Parts: sequence; structure tokens; C-alpha cells
Amino acid sequence: MKKMLPLSNLRTLAAFLHDVLVVALAWMLAFWLRFNLDIPADYEQAAYSSLIWLLPLFAMVFYLFGLYRGLWRFASISDLHRLITAIGAGALTTTAVIVLFTVQNIPRSVLVLYPVLLAAIMGGSRFAYRSWKEHRLYGPTQLRGQPVLVIGSGEAADSLLREIRRSGVWYAVAVIEDDPVQSGRRLQGLPIFSPIGQIGVVAERLGARHAIIAMPGARPGERRRVAEVAAAAGLTVMTVPSYDDLLSGRLAVSNIRKVELEDLLGREAVKLDDEGLHGLLRGRVVMVSGAGGSIGSELCRQIARFEPARLVLLDSSEFALYTIDQELAGKFPGIPRQCWAADVRDGERLAEMLAGERPAVVFHAAAYKHVPLMEDINAWQAVRTNALGTLTLALAARRAGVEKFVLISTDKAVNPTNVMGASKRLAERLCRAVHAEGGTKFVTVRFGNVLGSNGSVIPKFREQIAKGGPVTVTHPDIIRYFMTIPEAAQLVLQAGCMGQGGEIFVLDMGEPVKIVDLARNMIRLSGLGDEEIRIEFTGLRPGEKLHEELLADDEATLPTPHPKLRIARLADTMRADEYAELLDWLSAAVHSSEEAKQGLRRFVPEYVSGSVG
Repeated sequence: MKKMLPLSNLRTLAAFLHDVLVVALAWMLAFWLRFNLDIPADYEQAAYSSLIWLLPLFAMVFYLFGLYRGLWRFASISDLHRLITAIGAGALTTTAVIVLFTVQNIPRSVLVLYPVLLAAIMGGSRFAYRSWKEHRLYGPTQLRGQPVLVIGSGEAADSLLREIRRSGVWYAVAVIEDDPVQSGRRLQGLPIFSPIGQIGVVAERLGARHAIIAMPGARPGERRRVAEVAAAAGLTVMTVPSYDDLLSGRLAVSNIRKVELEDLLGREAVKLDDEGLHGLLRGRVVMVSGAGGSIGSELCRQIARFEPARLVLLDSSEFALYTIDQELAGKFPGIPRQCWAADVRDGERLAEMLAGERPAVVFHAAAYKHVPLMEDINAWQAVRTNALGTLTLALAARRAGVEKFVLISTDKAVNPTNVMGASKRLAERLCRAVHAEGGTKFVTVRFGNVLGSNGSVIPKFREQIAKGGPVTVTHPDIIRYFMTIPEAAQLVLQAGCMGQGGEIFVLDMGEPVKIVDLARNMIRLSGLGDEEIRIEFTGLRPGEKLHEELLADDEATLPTPHPKLRIARLADTMRADEYAELLDWLSAAVHSSEEAKQGLRRFVPEYVSGSVG
């Protein structure tokens, strides 16, 4: 038995004395019931005399079973279970004493009745106290905070309602559930309404302006639908963090957060081949270029989980490099790191770094990616960084004996209409050309937009909404594929693990999203309406197209063992003379914007400059 707390606290002492007196009451009540309230004298004498040893016996049992470690105010099912177990142990001990010492005039029916009565009185008094306490603190006469609807009626909702009562931030007024069978029932005294589609009517009737989604076990699509319905009803929508945190008791109301766009675009969790990734990464030197960027930094976090021997960080931005290094130092202090401030176009610096670090795996995330900025006066810089930089690092990696090189590409490389996409397509071709020379295995991973990445549309929309609008969208019909940064990084790792060299892996980006719908959802999630934040269409920007593609017309895909990864089989192979001409062109010091685009059209035949649908 664990060492129990001393009975020094006055409330604990009061609870202890209460239970001892209840033992006496239940014992005598059992006798009264057995004899229809008229106990014969000899049996009455036996009942009273038995209390001399019965009360100390139960006092010791209650103390040993830890009945006084909890608070009556928070009495729960686990407390009731402990109480019944203690009473059962006490009843068995009582019977044993009576049999061993041949105690006379104790009817067997009393031995059955009194533990039942004792459990009913002790359990009832605890829950009555809790009910009175909660009514006094949180009852209708002292409602605090703001009225809120809880969506869902499972265990998570039940736990959430208890948290809400203690918080004082909100008070729950009703529960909304899609299951019609639950309609008309009650959860913790609150009415359950169904279906979720009538949440606007219920909210208006009860004066609620907030809703909390307590459906952590639901599929992402279902949570997205619920959030959209609640947001469309003009409610501020929040969600619980996770099922495990809520039910384990780690949840506090402060952990409940507003539903973000990531929740609306939520996707199924990625299932990684942990064994394969441990084989690729554990105990090995792994390098990430562009380590301070959105994808690069997330790759560093994910890789660190697999315990590499050393993590080599490369970035041209001193601040970005410092930031990710400090983060990794705090989260993964046991993982050795080395930070290199370098430009991927600097062959001498890369050779020095690779010769010293000897990485087994390189993830190449360094790139210029902002479409409009790279379209005109910066076109040649985009080519030099995205294409020449990739080639420089690829050649240096092969010479240094790197085992696997993973290039992170983009859906904008498919039938590109902008310099950024065309330069990334050129990088893909160059990696395949270097792979053909043998040695290092080169793998390319192609995916679309990631939520919240640097320079993406999501932070821009948030900033515009915070300023009161308008939210600017280039075209009412423009659509894009989205995934979260962690998901993208995990799939990059998975593709790197599976790739045997020469493949272009295409990530399952799910269903495309209309940007105007994304803007409207963000406005609603901010608690505002379309009439408060205006959406303004500004027209397609240079190099922008309405629909991004993940596969070019002359490509086909093959399935892989991973459901979210497919392999693109490309028909093109770079000829030796074309490769030589390309190297000559890339080695030029300066090209004008138009010369850069002309060269891209030459070496990327599918490139058509300009905004297209």
C-alpha cells in the first residue's frame, strides 16, 4: 500500500468522521430493516456492542484505501470505485471476524444489507456535496463568462463541459449533435439538439455567440464540415486540442483554441514508415539546405526525431539559420548540429562543407519561390538559385559520396507559366541528368502550396483581415492545392526513404481549394461577415495561372506502397549536347530578364510565359 496523507486537514478530518458515523448508521439501519424497525433486545445489544470493534476496523480500511486523497467537490467514478472496493474489503473482514470469534446474534441478512446501505449513503453524500458545490459556484444564479454551444456528445464533450463549469470563461447552454437518436436527451443537464445544421437557430434562441467542437475522434472532413456550418452561422468557432489530452485530464480551458484554416483544410494523418526512416536517418549525418525556411526548418524538426548522428544546417540567411539552430538546441539538445552560412551557388564553399561534414543524405529545400518577385527583374537570380544552385549542390554531393539527394520541387514546375516554376522544372531535369551519371541517388518530391509558409497567401489574408480588409484575391476562379507544413515534410522524408533514384514523387494533395472560398472561411473564422470584410479581385499576376497541376500532360503515375505518394514517369531524357549547352548558359555571369526567359523556353519546352487558365 502507498503511504497515505496524514489526517491533519480539517476538511479531511471532517470527511473521515462523517464516514465512521455513517458506518454506525448503516449497521444499525440494517438491523432495523431486518426486524421491521423493532429489534429484539438481545440482537439490539449485539448490534451496539459490535460497533466497538466495527468502527475502528472500517476506519483503518478507509484510511488504507486512500479515501481521503481526493476532494468531495470533484468526486468522480474512479472515487466511487475506490469507495466500493474499500467497503467490500471492510464487509469481508467483518464477516471473517464474526465467523472466527463466533459473534452471536448477528443475522446473515444484516451482513448483506449493511455494505449496500453503507455504499449508498457514503456515495450519495459525496455526490450530493459535489452537486451542491457546483450549483453554488456555477449555478444559474451565478453564471459567469459567455454562453457557448458544445458540438458533440461523446466523452470528450462530457469532459469539456466539466472544464467549462470550472473556468468562468464560458458557460455551456446546449449541446449540438448530428445523431438524431441523441436529440431531446440531456448531457450533464444540458439539452441535446440535432442535427448540427440547426446550430444557427439554437444559438440565436439561447444567445450563444461561441461554439466549441468537442469531436477529436472525428475524421478531418467531418470536423471541417462542422466548423464551416458553425462559422456560417456567425459563431466564433473553437476546438479542443486532442482526444488524449482532454480525457487524460491535461486539458485546461486555456488550451481550447480557435479553429484555424488548417482545421478546415485538415487532412488524414500521415502514416510514416518509421522503420525505414530510422534506417535512412538514425546514426547518420543528414544535411538540409534552406534549413531556415518553412519547409527546411520543419524537415529539421522531423529529422531530429529519428536521432541522426549530426544535423547539418545550410542557409544563406544568418537570422533564419540562427533561429532554427536555437529552436533545435532547445527541443533536441542531444542532437549534434553544425550551421553553415552559405549560398548554394558557391561551389567552393559547398565542396568545403561536404568534404568536412560527409553527409549520407541531403535534403535540398533552398530556393527562390515567390512567383511575382521572380518574374521580371529577378528572373535570372531565380534561375541561378533554383537551377544552377541545385546543380552546384548536386555535383558537390555526388563528388563527396552522398548516398541520397532529395530535391524539393513544386506543382508550379508542371507546364510552367512563370520563371519560378520553369526554374524548378529545370532543376528537376538537372537532377535526373546528374543521377544518370551514377553514384548518388537523386529523388525529386513535387507538391503544392503549404499552409502558413513564408510568403504564402494565408499570412497575407490574416494581415489583411486584421487591418479591416479588403482581402485581395487575384481571380474568382483561381484554385490551389494545399497541405500543412508538417505533412509536406513528413511526405518528403517518406519519399526520400522509398526513392531508389531518378523518380519524381508526386504527393497526394487532396482536393483543390478555391482561393475565394478560403478567403471567406478565414473571414468567418475571424468572427466577421462578408459585409464587414470585403473581398476584392485584383486580376492574375504575371506568371500566375488559374489551375496548378501536379502532373504534366506527357507524364503518367505509378502507385507506391504509400497511399499519399505516386511516382511520375517522365518521358524526357536530357541529351549530352543539350546538357553541355545548358551548363554553358547557366555559367554566364548575367542574363537580362528576357534572355533568362528565352533560355528557359529552350531548355524547358513546356514553359509558356504569361498568366493562363
